Amino acid sequence: MATQAKRRRVAGPVGGGDADPDPVAGFLSWCGQVAVSRQGTVAGYGMVARESVQPGELLFAVPRAALLSQHTCSIGGLLERERGALQSQSGWVPLLLALLHELQAPASPWSPYFALWPELGRLEHPMFWPEEERRRLLQGTGVPEAVEKDLANIRSEYYSIVLPFMEAHPDLFSPRVRSLELYRQLVALVMAYSFQEPLEEEEDEKEPNSPLMVPAADILNHLANHNANLEYSPAFVGPGPSFFLPPQNCLRMVATQPIPKGHEIFNTYGQMANWQLIHMYGFVEPYPDNTDDTADIQMVTVREAALQGTKAEAERLLLYERWDFLCKLEMVGEEGAFVIGREEVLTEEELTSTLKVLCMPAEEFREFKEKDGWGDNKREEDSLTITNIPNLKASWKQLLRDSVLLTLQTYATDLKSEQDLLSNKEVYTKLSWREQQALQVRYGQKMILHQLLELTS
Repeated sequence: MATQAKRRRVAGPVGGGDADPDPVAGFLSWCGQVAVSRQGTVAGYGMVARESVQPGELLFAVPRAALLSQHTCSIGGLLERERGALQSQSGWVPLLLALLHELQAPASPWSPYFALWPELGRLEHPMFWPEEERRRLLQGTGVPEAVEKDLANIRSEYYSIVLPFMEAHPDLFSPRVRSLELYRQLVALVMAYSFQEPLEEEEDEKEPNSPLMVPAADILNHLANHNANLEYSPAFVGPGPSFFLPPQNCLRMVATQPIPKGHEIFNTYGQMANWQLIHMYGFVEPYPDNTDDTADIQMVTVREAALQGTKAEAERLLLYERWDFLCKLEMVGEEGAFVIGREEVLTEEELTSTLKVLCMPAEEFREFKEKDGWGDNKREEDSLTITNIPNLKASWKQLLRDSVLLTLQTYATDLKSEQDLLSNKEVYTKLSWREQQALQVRYGQKMILHQLLELTS
């Protein structure tokens, strides 16, 4: 079991040893030492195994007292008292204020940790790309639209909540941290490097836990086929000065696969499609490595495809009536998307319901509407698994195919041009880093969409 793992130092030194009188200071000091061995694949640095590691072995443990959050920072009491005034759409304002304060605090205990951070001025999230470049390279992927929303929310949050709070407490926030650009950089950093402790099963009805920064754990890069995982355990203050604190007092990074000596240790950031990785973290996994990659078909695109098949005004009005009914059932929305993976439809219920309602005969729809839906009477042959798509009704397949074709039209390039770039190594290596990353996003999405075209032909 991971909690009984041998306490070998498999991922570098882990502090001052068993006699360390201050385990948290020792741990953060170790974090500062790690910066000298930055190496890795995606982010320019990472963590490698100093010895061969077996599944279940403890790689390192992070004392809970070393976590940086709105509760552990030196202004935690103030942030708690002002919690109501700091509420925002993102829910990140208290943590961001904690970071802004600790960054300029002369004696912040997290100073060694901050030395590990990437240069804030060199973050590669698309929000830092010129708008023209972002739109040109990522058109059709959904990233430009997501970034525009982010930038608008960041600006609104900063000027309406964050800046007034800092100006009200000038003794805690020096003028050099009162900057929209710095705030935007820290939002990107939290987006890419923070963790969110999951709720316990009995806490499912509670609000999600606030994000927090986990020193050392955020050094690890991400792969879908990862070989390590961060394990949480209930907070507990245990006795004793040992750096190796009781399991309840730590977050533990545990190996999930064999890791040979000298190989990089990879965590998982969750099941992330490439468009999400580049949007939130500033990198992608090259095709076909990301088994969690997806392509989106906007819900309104399916409505548009269905409208193409209407001829009379009465048919158009009926189609809008069907759409409104789907909205009532909470199956569609103006800003939603149907999510298609390589091997499954992640929004199977929503897409199945939409195809069924938009394609059923008018009389059947009337009866269906009167019953307010179908309850539990769903047929197995209507299942929208990838393998079952060729067996769907012809009208369903046609609507799905038309929706895919409309989606492909939103890209500036076609699949063949992407394939030509990827297959020509000499040309590919001459592309800029951003061009390569964007190409991988577009290509992965188009491969999924073209698979749908084959299945619906």
